[in-house]
Amino acid sequence: MTALASFGRFLYDFMIGDDRTTAVGVVVAVGLTALVVHAGWAGWWLPPLVVVASLSLSLWRGTRSIDVE
Repeated sequence: MTALASFGRFLYDFMIGDDRTTAVGVVVAVGLTALVVHAGWAGWWLPPLVVVASLSLSLWRGTRSIDVE
């Protein structure tokens, strides 16, 4: 395997990891923040909100399959 392919696999694993939903949430948060700032409004509050929502969704999806006895 070439060094470039290895680096590409590392980047994919680092950025996407196990949960694609969180990675997509980050991309959406950056895009929405850019749109809000471009419209002339303060957009600092949007990324933390999306991160909390994305983390909550990820935790919910990860824990709903655990059987509690």
